[in-house]
Amino acid sequence: MKTLIKNVTAILADGKAKAVNIAVEGDKIKAIGEVPADFSADMTIDGKGKLAIPGFVNAHTHVSMTLLRSYADDMRLMDWLENKIWPIEAKMKKEDIYWGAMLGIAEMIKSGTTAFADMYGDMEMVAKAVEESGMRAALSRGIIGTAPNGAQALEENCQLFENWNGAADGRITVMFGPHAPYTCPPEFLRKVVEKAQHYKAEIHIHLAETATEVKDCLKQYQKTPIALMEEVGVLDCGVLAAHCVHVNDADIKIMKAHNIRVAHNPCSNMKLASGIAPVPKMLKEGLCVALGTDGASSNNNLDMLEEINLSALLHKVDTLDPLAVPAAQALALGTENGAKALNYADVGVLAVGKKADITLFKMEGPRWTPSYDLTSLLVYSANGSMVSDVLIDGRIVLDNGRLTTIDEERVIYETKKCAERLTKN
Repeated sequence: MKTLIKNVTAILADGKAKAVNIAVEGDKIKAIGEVPADFSADMTIDGKGKLAIPGFVNAHTHVSMTLLRSYADDMRLMDWLENKIWPIEAKMKKEDIYWGAMLGIAEMIKSGTTAFADMYGDMEMVAKAVEESGMRAALSRGIIGTAPNGAQALEENCQLFENWNGAADGRITVMFGPHAPYTCPPEFLRKVVEKAQHYKAEIHIHLAETATEVKDCLKQYQKTPIALMEEVGVLDCGVLAAHCVHVNDADIKIMKAHNIRVAHNPCSNMKLASGIAPVPKMLKEGLCVALGTDGASSNNNLDMLEEINLSALLHKVDTLDPLAVPAAQALALGTENGAKALNYADVGVLAVGKKADITLFKMEGPRWTPSYDLTSLLVYSANGSMVSDVLIDGRIVLDNGRLTTIDEERVIYETKKCAERLTKN
């Protein structure tokens, strides 16, 4: 398949916006600027009045929790988990996981996200949804070591790796997903490390999300969650660490030594009053910081632009520095850094030879007027409803606002049925 995006304004790898043509052949970008004379497009997208950027990368989700949107809000994290979320999740069936994932993926694509990292139960169903939708994803089976099914969940993660790593034309990769230090004690985490090293897989885990978590870890183990993970060997596997809100200078030094990639979740952290992660400090130290929406972010608001906007504004307020996370850097957190966080070497920038994961925005209406700086407008003014077209792996999955790989009407119908059954007394 050959696609030509004609006369589009694109934010290129150097951060500059430029009027170009983008030629896509197969799953890669073949040319940017002048298109080779012998390039014959099977499909042409009129890019006039549109802005092309690399597809957003959502670095931390529990995508099937989209099914629980508005079910339990305005609660503290552990109260929310123990008294609302975990009980209803125990009632979920395979179909619930599948349709919840499809709903979240549809929302992600429609708001410009082309890849995500997910951790949840029954990930075979999520993998199926990813494969069918054309999405790109790094999947891990959420594992709670203290639960009765902890050992079984670890084995399911092994099976997930064997069945799905590299599947869907390479769009699916698999990591191991121990939930957190407070649900996975050291002896269990060492078993996870052993399995991850056997498969040469990486680990996706929640770390230092709340002050209480850090306080309890210090009391029980005399170490912070980050230091504890170093001791048990988790950080030797290659780690995508969600949150990292309450980390000190010693933690950041450890994280840097092990090249830990951080999935920052500003909306979730604000909603749960977890605190403000020291993102400017982590960036200054050279850590890869990406953005995620988490399962607690409106269960799930998957508009990555909201996360990008908050990441910029929140840290300006926290540091009293207008340059703490400027617009261009905030955008990079949601694109290029997200790709690095998920270990995608060929995703995250618009450049020849890279994967054709591309999002187009319609630049029209009051929010795009006047247009002095397109990156600034995108970060501070635009929203996900302005996305018009999305390509993943060179395939058009959103065509002028219409999903091409997902039956949106059916997804909404099926998720409503699932929600009614789950909440029925």
